Amino acid sequence: MKTMTVEQLRAIYITGGVSGVTLKGHGNAFLIQITLCSGSDAVLANARSSEPRHFSNPVTALRVLWNLGISVGGFDTSDWNPGKEEKIAANSDRTNAIHKAHQAVAYTEWLSAEIQDSINDPRPSIPHEEVMAKMEAKIATLKSDHKPLLPRSRLNKARR
Repeated sequence: MKTMTVEQLRAIYITGGVSGVTLKGHGNAFLIQITLCSGSDAVLANARSSEPRHFSNPVTALRVLWNLGISVGGFDTSDWNPGKEEKIAANSDRTNAIHKAHQAVAYTEWLSAEIQDSINDPRPSIPHEEVMAKMEAKIATLKSDHKPLLPRSRLNKARR
């Protein structure tokens, strides 16, 4: 079946080339099926691919149509199965990309807040060398206080 983007649908609708639209149930999602005046049918596609655009919420699909100025159409729920779990690769990839972008934004915000808190801290700064000397002394103390759980001879056998 032929596909078209929102921009293509807008152009064809404005020129009077659309005879009707149907909100069609497909698995657990909805598609927008377009009937052209030429008699052929098309399905609304994602902007950057020829994959049909799936709407999990029919209200979102209706908003797309309403924003285009299309206020009359039909619906077909004969193939709609709301309980069916369907993975759509394009949506899954997009969802993962959006999730990673949100994580990156959250991390950047957290890091910016941590840096700003450090800048705003009224306590005097401690030189790096002093911090490192204290840490090395603490590590040396921990190493000298550490007693192995097994005697060395049994420890070496256990590692083999």
